[in-house]
Amino acid sequence: KPLIIHTREAAHDTLQILQEEGAFEVGGVMHCFTESVAMAKAAIEMNFLISLSGIVTFKNATQVHDVAREIALDHLMIETDSPFLAPAPHRGKTNEPSFVVYVAHKIAELKGCPVERVAKATSQNFERFISGEMAGHA
Repeated sequence: KPLIIHTREAAHDTLQILQEEGAFEVGGVMHCFTESVAMAKAAIEMNFLISLSGIVTFKNATQVHDVAREIALDHLMIETDSPFLAPAPHRGKTNEPSFVVYVAHKIAELKGCPVERVAKATSQNFERFISGEMAGHA
C-alpha cells in the first residue's frame, strides 16, 4: 500500500527516513506539499507523487509556485485538504472538495497550460496512486 506523507520544515529528516525504510518499494504521495523543488525531485526519485493544495493559490507561496512550475504534471496530484487551507478566493473560510478546481486553475496558470490538461494528468496520477501502480516504479 502506498504511503501518505505530510511533512513541514523537515525535508532532510523526512527524506532520510523514507530512504532508510525503503519507501521506494511502495511509493506514495507527499500530501499538502510545501517544501522545495529539490525536495520534490528527491521524493519523485523515491517513487512519490507531489500533491498541491489550496496553498498554491496564496500570493506569497513562492516556493509552492516554483514546485507547480517546475515539477512535471505526471508527478503531481491536487487536493483541497478540507476543511483546512481553503484556496483564494475562499482563504480563511471552511474548505470543501469542490474548491479543488481553484488549485487546478492556479497550477494551469503557473504552467501556462489549459486547466483540462492539469485535470486529466492529476486524475490519471490519482488512479495510478490508488491502484498500486506506484510500487517499485520511479
